[in-house]
Amino acid sequence: MHRIARYIITLLSLGTLLALAACGVPGMVPQGHALPAAAPTATPAPLPPLRLPQDEAPHTDMTEWWYYTGHFRGTDADGAQHQYGFELTFFQVLRGNVAPIYIGHYAVSDLTRGQFHYDQRVLPEPNAVLPNGTTTSGFHLAINDWTMRGLNGYDHLVASEPDYAIDLDLVSQKPPALHNGNGLITYGIGGFSYYYSRTHMVVSGTIRDHGVTIPVSGLAWMDHQWGNFIPTAGGGWDWFSLQLSNDVEYMIYRLRDTQGHILATVGSRIDAQGITTEVPGSRINEQPIGSWTSPITHITYPAGWRLTLPNGTLTVTPELADQELVTTNTTGNTYWEGACSISGTLDGQSLSGQGYTELTGYGAGQ
Repeated sequence: MHRIARYIITLLSLGTLLALAACGVPGMVPQGHALPAAAPTATPAPLPPLRLPQDEAPHTDMTEWWYYTGHFRGTDADGAQHQYGFELTFFQVLRGNVAPIYIGHYAVSDLTRGQFHYDQRVLPEPNAVLPNGTTTSGFHLAINDWTMRGLNGYDHLVASEPDYAIDLDLVSQKPPALHNGNGLITYGIGGFSYYYSRTHMVVSGTIRDHGVTIPVSGLAWMDHQWGNFIPTAGGGWDWFSLQLSNDVEYMIYRLRDTQGHILATVGSRIDAQGITTEVPGSRINEQPIGSWTSPITHITYPAGWRLTLPNGTLTVTPELADQELVTTNTTGNTYWEGACSISGTLDGQSLSGQGYTELTGYGAGQ
């Protein structure tokens, strides 16, 4: 759920999946286009297991995305230090006999200047090659001059907008985290979803900041999810990726219905050795500790959260108040997704950290 439906990010129940689809999930109609209606199809039984690296590349399912967020910093030639957050997401949308449609969202949180910038693109691709689990060459995707490629946790990202251009190498320091134990979630008539994350990717490369090229280094998070979903009406979600100073990561989200009632709370913990375990939703509590109202959309979002986990409490604080993306020209929705800092205590240990938070469904019709 990162971004948009991007965002669907984690273990999803049938209700979760269906709700996410309507919150601007890829596969909704890009501006000026009309996609064929999606009809329920029988889910093959049994579904094949998730395989890597074969499943890193595009599939022939209705919805798929590759989603990156992270933080990096660097020092320019004059010795000035700069800090940034970033997001780069590609969606692949398949509907009927229509050529694959690729949607891209790119955002930079310039934490030094206190500014947020983003861009969006959409590109029909009639010549797209969809290996569907038959290649070991990884993925190589492009939306004009925005590109992402990866194989076995060695990834490369290139994207730009008028003021900020990134050229980044990412290397995973942990095995992929397969959600739900084996990376496969089935929903009966609702379809199915494969989902894995690389939660600890070391970043190196450059950012061109207002024409100045700065070497940077940092830490990123990557999600890859694909499957066949049936869009329907729904609410929204709060999603958190947490990268802590003890080399432990958490993924947490809470799904809401159209009235704001919590439908599901899902959590995963990835320890320092890369072992993934589920965190019971009944033992996770999210308490907003502030709010922010967009001057553009007038949507009010929570801003700052206290997360209570089985082994302690973490406070998540936005690095910038305004990290809202109005992406109605591509995925048809508006959402807040931004760089955050983390502090708190788990297992009696004081911790700091960094992460990203995604908020959808807070505006009318979102």
